[in-house]
Amino acid sequence: MPTDSGQRLADRLATQWRAAGARDVRFAADLGELAALVDDATGPVIVSGADLVAHTAVLRHLATSPVGPTVALVLTDPPGSGRTAVREERGQVVDAGPPTELDGAATGIFGGAVRVGAGDLPTLAAAARAAATGATGLAGGGPAAGPAVDRLFAGLTALGTLTFAHRVRLLVAHRVDDAAGLAAASAAVAAVDEDRAELRLSVKEKDDFFTTYFVSTWSPYVTKACARLGLGPTTVTMISVAFAVAAALLFATGDRPALVLGGLLLYLGFVLDCVDGQVARYTRHFSAWGGWLDTMADRAKEYLVYAGLGYGATAAGVEYGWALAIAAMTLQTVRHMTDAWYGVLHDEAARRPKTVGAGGGGIGDRLNAASTRVQADTGSVSYWLKRTVVFPIGERWALIALATALFSPRVALLAVLVWGTLAFAYTGALRTLRARWMWVPVLDTVDATLHRDDGPLAARLPVLRPVGPLTLAVLGALGSAGLLVAALVTGSAGLRWAVPAVLLVLLLAGLGAGAAHNGPLDWLVPAALRAGEYLFAIAVGVVAGAPAWLVFGYVFVLTLHHYDLVARLEKRQAAPPLHGGTLGWEGRSALLAVATIAGIASIGLFTLGVYLLVGFFASVVLAWVVRPAHATRPAAGPLAVGSRPPG
Repeated sequence: MPTDSGQRLADRLATQWRAAGARDVRFAADLGELAALVDDATGPVIVSGADLVAHTAVLRHLATSPVGPTVALVLTDPPGSGRTAVREERGQVVDAGPPTELDGAATGIFGGAVRVGAGDLPTLAAAARAAATGATGLAGGGPAAGPAVDRLFAGLTALGTLTFAHRVRLLVAHRVDDAAGLAAASAAVAAVDEDRAELRLSVKEKDDFFTTYFVSTWSPYVTKACARLGLGPTTVTMISVAFAVAAALLFATGDRPALVLGGLLLYLGFVLDCVDGQVARYTRHFSAWGGWLDTMADRAKEYLVYAGLGYGATAAGVEYGWALAIAAMTLQTVRHMTDAWYGVLHDEAARRPKTVGAGGGGIGDRLNAASTRVQADTGSVSYWLKRTVVFPIGERWALIALATALFSPRVALLAVLVWGTLAFAYTGALRTLRARWMWVPVLDTVDATLHRDDGPLAARLPVLRPVGPLTLAVLGALGSAGLLVAALVTGSAGLRWAVPAVLLVLLLAGLGAGAAHNGPLDWLVPAALRAGEYLFAIAVGVVAGAPAWLVFGYVFVLTLHHYDLVARLEKRQAAPPLHGGTLGWEGRSALLAVATIAGIASIGLFTLGVYLLVGFFASVVLAWVVRPAHATRPAAGPLAVGSRPPG
């Protein structure tokens, strides 16, 4: 079809794809030719129909989407002309085909464009060849009469490719069939200010209450300024870290003006924490390094603030100021571990929708339906209550800033502990019920040894299969908790020799290392292991009379190590380069037990903490600096006899 300028729509679309970042644009006459082109490709490939009318920004967003290697454009247009309908869950396309043949109700239609990651190219080529002959693998043969790109996408989905959905907000994208549709879609595109829409799109579509109403209302102006100044997401992240460190130092001083100023800096630091992601989305500068750094910086900032509050409370005469800070950090880390693995559980459930509800419904089914209804009722009181009660980061930082500025560091830490405990109980209970209903194992889909953080000792322990890894991990954590309670209640006198016995209880968790982690609640194993190790280290510090700040520092280093594992899981990265040298949770605990028996627990905490911290930074340098540099360095080819190198 010709456009208003007389240019073919396909030619205009090709120009847009080049502007969106495509290095090489080819026209394929049919699916067989497409399969041949895919066979020769070595990097990501975007397949697009020639009937798409959209802002160039829509194409650029699809091409640069960071959610996964394979991403499809999904529209809300009504299905027609043999176009493929899709059903999605948690941002993943779980079914595609004719609307009448989907496993569930359609949530949109395929937008005629899909970016396919390099790892999925063989499947794309196979789907193209199958669709060329009408064998899409769908019931009834699939939409054989529909556009080729739709038949291709239906076949790609039928072959099990993990595909994420890219929705269009604020901008415009439509597939057209005739000149009238082309004119209407082109007019809709022209009516929207593309840059202004992109700036608004840099803000998350669904965020928490405090962030939505007290940050996102004005943070886009900061985002625009950062983009004009050439400040990238990483630079903004580091500035937000500086604000948080300054706030922590002010909280440590304890006087009222410093506490008020610290609360203000903490708020501004959180604004910048939101802006770094907005700058990334606005400028489309995404990287695995940036995502990893953002995750690690968020946790490091929060725990440094806890340290400042703990020091400030202690300086103000609160005997247990550091204890509150240690408790807040431990609670928040264990909560985050459950959050991360429950997200993995839900994603896995979305990929296997037929297994969900296999238990026949019941309370899990009703909870799932209720959660879906509340999430769909955007902006309602129940919607905001559900998002706020879980104590997200915006609410945590707002509570800390206000409680510290108006009251004291002690009140701020107590408030964080109370709300955090209630949120943990609420989410833990509901997620446990829903997980038992879903019955979807996740730890057996990854390297369980890595994410359990097992060391060489756990690998050599016998396997106690009948009990189950979660039960063993919980028993180990309870042993550590018992020692800590005894040390706090009775004092440390005489408990030094109880440490080896409690270590043996903790090592019970190692008896499940080699067992299958396929129970409905085994996604809780990493969190239980973290709780066991942290509580044991804290108990050792209390029994040995180690300085509270030293115990805080040691647990803080452990959290960096464990958040590194979680960040790599979420970003689909490999294990840290020096992970084997971290000794595992059981190895570190055993060393602390030996140091306690020898009467040098404080030296043990300090030495092991420094060792782990140095190893962490060395691993970061290796993973994000040294290895990428070697990977991009051209290999030197052999020189023929008698020749000489160029230059």
